[in-house]
Amino acid sequence: MSKWRGVGRAYEASYASLCAGTADAILAGLGPAGSRTLLDVGAGTGALAARLADAGWLVTACEPEPSMREICADRHPSLPLIDGALPGLPIPTGAYDAVAANFVLNHVPDPRAAAREMARVAKPGAALVASVWTLSPSWFWAAVCERAGLPAAAGQRLPADKDFERTATGFGRMLAEGGWHSVEVTELTWSWEASPEALWASVAGGVASAGALYLSLSGHDRSRFREAFDHLCDEFSVGDRIELEHTAAVAVGLAR
Repeated sequence: MSKWRGVGRAYEASYASLCAGTADAILAGLGPAGSRTLLDVGAGTGALAARLADAGWLVTACEPEPSMREICADRHPSLPLIDGALPGLPIPTGAYDAVAANFVLNHVPDPRAAAREMARVAKPGAALVASVWTLSPSWFWAAVCERAGLPAAAGQRLPADKDFERTATGFGRMLAEGGWHSVEVTELTWSWEASPEALWASVAGGVASAGALYLSLSGHDRSRFREAFDHLCDEFSVGDRIELEHTAAVAVGLAR
């Protein structure tokens, strides 16, 4: 996940609040905490892990990116934090009562292997919860590029034998192929009310494909990009915020 290298601060200032939109659905999917153990894989800056801990889970945050771990350790010093990435976690088999991965399986090189690894580190019958985008923030940046007369950011596509259909049905099918049992997937749509400053922080900081594209542009093209961004923010703004609609698929299953 090299595209996330060094972007912890920019992510925290931008997409962290967007990705928090699935927290209630993840908590519901996990069921009662009861002081049971939970692994949050790809924990990022630790916001979800901290919320799960507040709900009564004994949470360990697992995150491979150093800039994310630095923020997590600073913001949530009492939260156990380890370095690890799917699909090769440094964790014994059957170690946790539940495992969660919020917007992680849409970034790994082998989603089915990642799903199997989540099930491996969970106890038999443990709850497994994961989310992916079915309508991601990329639509906004594609519109910025179109308005600026620039080619849209080309997200990295997985090889055909590794990829999966980015729909609720396709996500559930992939997880079942990855060894999850009794998979149920629901879609959740909400509006992210972001400030223009938060949106701009993501691209200026190099977050995800749009950020990588922006940093690759010449000075002239960056100016065109910024001008198009400002125009679209004016069109979508409600007061001093930008309302952007997004949809996530949230899957709940069981480890075998």
